[in-house]
Amino acid sequence: MQYHLNGFKPGNYQVPDKARKPYPNPPIVNLPQEVDVLIVGTGPAGLTMARQLAEFEDIKTCIVDKAPGPLLFGRADGISCRTMEIMEAFNSSEMVVKETYQLKQNTFWEPDPQNPQHIKRTEKIADARAGLSEFTHGIVNQARLHELLLDGMRNSITNLEPHYSRELIELDIDDSLTQDLSAYPITATFKRTDEAGNGKLETIKARYLVGADGGRSRVRKGMGIELKGDSANKAWGVMDILLNTDFPDIRVKSFIQSKDHGAVMTIPREGGYLCRFYVELDLLDKDKRAADVKLTDKDIIAKAQKIFQPYTLDVKETAWWSIYEVGQRIAERFDNRPLGSSEDVIPRAFVAGDACHTHSPKGGWGLNTSLPDTFNLGWKLAAVLQGKVAPKILHTYETERRKVAQQLIDADRELSRIVATRPAAGDNSEQAQVNTAKIEAFMKRQSGFVSGTAIEYYPSYICTGQENQHLAPGFKIGQRFHSAQAQRTADGRIEHLGHLVKADGRWRLFVFGGEQSPTETNSDVYKLVDFLANDKASPVVKFTPTGADVDSVIDTYAVFQQQDLSMHDLHPYLWPAKGKYGLHDYEKVYQSQIGNDVYDLRSVNRKEGCMVIVRPDQHIAAILPINARQELADFFDYFMIEQD
Repeated sequence: MQYHLNGFKPGNYQVPDKARKPYPNPPIVNLPQEVDVLIVGTGPAGLTMARQLAEFEDIKTCIVDKAPGPLLFGRADGISCRTMEIMEAFNSSEMVVKETYQLKQNTFWEPDPQNPQHIKRTEKIADARAGLSEFTHGIVNQARLHELLLDGMRNSITNLEPHYSRELIELDIDDSLTQDLSAYPITATFKRTDEAGNGKLETIKARYLVGADGGRSRVRKGMGIELKGDSANKAWGVMDILLNTDFPDIRVKSFIQSKDHGAVMTIPREGGYLCRFYVELDLLDKDKRAADVKLTDKDIIAKAQKIFQPYTLDVKETAWWSIYEVGQRIAERFDNRPLGSSEDVIPRAFVAGDACHTHSPKGGWGLNTSLPDTFNLGWKLAAVLQGKVAPKILHTYETERRKVAQQLIDADRELSRIVATRPAAGDNSEQAQVNTAKIEAFMKRQSGFVSGTAIEYYPSYICTGQENQHLAPGFKIGQRFHSAQAQRTADGRIEHLGHLVKADGRWRLFVFGGEQSPTETNSDVYKLVDFLANDKASPVVKFTPTGADVDSVIDTYAVFQQQDLSMHDLHPYLWPAKGKYGLHDYEKVYQSQIGNDVYDLRSVNRKEGCMVIVRPDQHIAAILPINARQELADFFDYFMIEQD
């Protein structure tokens, strides 16, 4: 798809350039007085949280932002493979895939040894993230991703819409009420910032609070949480531009190092014409902030033109620009519990995204770390509110996501150092000249982290069973369920198994059958399925509410090696009767594809098979042998609440 030919225009890219118009600011609606979950901030973390909670009609959610309306342009642009997978969980990946500019190659440029004032390409390689997911790393306006999340909220059963033009001015958490799950211990006071509101104050009470309000988070400050870390006194300019140039790699992601003028990273943007530049600027003085730098987009362009010699840059339009400082900081804690609190203390307020970790934007990690923060938290909070899971599960948010945030900070610190010409604060080297080979090596080494596909959570009661990892080495416990295709038995359709894990709060149990036929009643897989359907110890029996569909809490799928199966020869649990008419679901059983065999792709043990338990956030919680029925029951018994 091509757009922005005659100037940048925000909005829905399905609308032609000539007809596309920015969205008007939405009407102001009074805040509710009480809610189950209050979300502050409509960035990627806040909207992902709201998008998840919008699916639950029994959970009252409110999301608030000080901006007058949705984001239109600027900020993040990179969409990682893992973020694409999450958007698939929201049934929005097809539009993202269609509209993003897919990054397939990287180029590296250094001073020409024959003429050091000019740059020369040293290498052009395939993107290191290729093949890590069924999706490709892409580039699209962050505002467009927001729009898809907002559409999902709007079209959900709760018709959730954000409340704009509200500034948080006071936050109170009543510690005497935080351990009472029915109480509303959080009181937030907002000031209307629209002209008609004239500074009117509104107060809202909430059972839980999620602060996703950016690096200068009012929520984080209201919770008394400090950001730990420092600034590297480096300033960079970032701009989205429409330009003409004779630089040959303008539509390829490029790392450019000049001899005397610093570095530039270029990223081609969606639509075929727009391009983003990250331009290294001069060092900041001590105690200075990027906001103090008195430069304009013209200055950033002039600096880039010096770096690009002998190539010319004729900038026709600057769609958006900003100056930022390089710094890496992480919150000392991610929830309202005092440091060192025991598992008995229930957290009621959380910070996510830039509110708990800040860094430079060059690695494209901001949005792609913020969005998974609340994708991790959302299902846990919903399950606690619905009384399905013990509240201790909320502790795992900080444990799991703090590890990722620290990895992010460490990686960003390394990348910021190697892409900069001049030394940052604390760098004792006289000169920090960079060989672009170091950047290339970094990107290859960090490809799994950059793509989000190698993010791995600590072993815990919801990431366990490592002793059984040998049964399916390609499904790494703690990492996201690495999708592969299989053929649906009922109709022959080829589907990605990972796309079955939607963001609806349900657990998935994938049963990969062994060499025994699943139609034989004495086979291990038949016994397992019968246990799931009928045994009083079965987690499906214990934790599915009376009258609910059999897959409403734990959704089971089976994948078999046998190619001649008929659905009606299998246990009825695998083609269950559902809904008010008791219609049978024929989309639970798959068979391995000849020539594209999931057993081979993910190294699943063909003789024994295995069970793969997948969490609602698509991460693998455990792997168990097919005959480990008691272990399966014990896994869910540890944290789930038996339903009437």
